[in-house]
Amino acid sequence: MPELPEVEITRRGIAAHLTGQHINAVTVRNAALRWPIAPEISSSLPGQQIQSVTRRAKYLLLNCSTGTLIIHLGMSGSLRVLSVDLPPQVHDHFELQLTNGNILRLRDPRRFGAVLWWQEDISQHPLLKRLGPEPLSDYFNTDVLFHGTRKRGISIKQAVMNQHIVVGVGNIYANEALFQAGVSPLCAAGQLDRQQCNRLADAIKLTLTSAITAGGSSLRDFTDSAGRPGYFQQYYQVYARTNQPCLRCGAGIQKIVQGQRATYFCPECQPQSG
Repeated sequence: MPELPEVEITRRGIAAHLTGQHINAVTVRNAALRWPIAPEISSSLPGQQIQSVTRRAKYLLLNCSTGTLIIHLGMSGSLRVLSVDLPPQVHDHFELQLTNGNILRLRDPRRFGAVLWWQEDISQHPLLKRLGPEPLSDYFNTDVLFHGTRKRGISIKQAVMNQHIVVGVGNIYANEALFQAGVSPLCAAGQLDRQQCNRLADAIKLTLTSAITAGGSSLRDFTDSAGRPGYFQQYYQVYARTNQPCLRCGAGIQKIVQGQRATYFCPECQPQSG
């Protein structure tokens, strides 16, 4: 699943091609995504100017003249800016035709993405209004993480993946950030002290920033808006490295399951008491 770095890379890639453009036409080839694409999108979007392309958590927001087009990439989605005469392929389910002769095309083999149109205050959309702070913003810091984890008995790994505490930290980057911070994923979130929260908040920012710089992670489907894969997987310290030696201390990387998600950690560099 594309996580925050992959969505941010997509946003940066498409923004220069979309900002200021008008939508000429909409093509829906398969409306059966995670939530069905509403029929009125085809009539509401033509004539709209795309004024900016922003992101909230893992949602891409095309801010238009009278509303916002919300796009989620789901498990396998990707967006490409292409020439209008390029024929679609089997998993190309949705596209916007722009006045500059390009199209924005959504490819989603598993059809777990979403395309939604919202004409009210975007911050009040049901999918967005209860989200936590953006991890790369100044609103996310030691104090926010410390107070957000008080009285929580769940593991710290599950806590940092909770979108009400901080958004966009998916499984890959939660594993990597915890390793960078020297915090065990087994620790109860409410038991972390302020120093540990400080290290972890910094590690989340560093891990996500490094992943964006590397073009994200391409484990299965992800490519950027130009069709290029990411390379952050070449720098994983713990993720998907079960029984391999820790790159810091040489101990074997362990794998457990938490909340139905794989967790990887070094028992020496991330002691549960630390």
